[in-house]
Amino acid sequence: MVLTILLTALALLAAAFVVVLGRAALKRGVGAPGPESILLGAVANFFDTLGIGSFAPTTAWLRFRRMTPDSFIPATLNVGHALPTMVQSAVFLVLLGVHVDPMLLVACIVAAVAGAVVGAPLMVRAPVRVVQGVVGVALLIAAALYAMSNLDLMPIGGTATALEPRLLWIAVAAHFVMGMLMAFGIGLYAPSLILLSLLGLDPRLAFPVMASACAFLMPTTGFRYIHAERIDLRIVIGVALGGIPAVLVAAFVVKEMPIEPLRWAVVVVVLYAALLLLRAAFSPRPDRSLK
Repeated sequence: MVLTILLTALALLAAAFVVVLGRAALKRGVGAPGPESILLGAVANFFDTLGIGSFAPTTAWLRFRRMTPDSFIPATLNVGHALPTMVQSAVFLVLLGVHVDPMLLVACIVAAVAGAVVGAPLMVRAPVRVVQGVVGVALLIAAALYAMSNLDLMPIGGTATALEPRLLWIAVAAHFVMGMLMAFGIGLYAPSLILLSLLGLDPRLAFPVMASACAFLMPTTGFRYIHAERIDLRIVIGVALGGIPAVLVAAFVVKEMPIEPLRWAVVVVVLYAALLLLRAAFSPRPDRSLK
């Protein structure tokens, strides 16, 4: 019953999101997305489905290529990756959702959405330097997590399908904070996977939890971000168009592949982007090209 309700709500939310995004794009006269943003969406969401995460690599590439101003990145990430993440959530709910404790699943989703609702207005009003600094630090953390994964320093996890009440409250509180940070473009996947694994949950069952938390919170904040000034809708549409089919290919065709070499490459790119963002955030002179 819970899965049916979640999948129905997800479908209705996705339909509403497409309508709002389409209207906003038409109103602003957004042109056709470029091949680079479509390819970026495809690559980022393909590996996101396999567990790499999409926010850090996408942020690194946007910053490396200077495709959009730094202050546009959080909204562009949340809106651009929303629809592919909703597809991911539906896939993981169908394949693995039946094995997850419904209370854990719903509680983490609600907490993450509530956190995002709090975080979204803060991001919209935040000075550019604050956004640069927050995202820069987040990328450093992401690079450290990728490196830890390759060095087998990440928690293995347990075999539980549910958490006892005390641990459940810890997971809920943590997902509220993660939801707030998502509003600033800080990905939820890695910290959620680590936390749930540390609490004893089967790591495979973390996928429907973290994907569904993101799938509901991203359009929730996205409805606000779509109409904000600090967003690049052309890149958003490209990422969505490339990301949706890539998710399906990764989930049903490829399923799994060795991704350790890719993680090391991502570490290098993410570190480079993080240093650029932090330099811009703390530089006495503003980066005029990225206001």
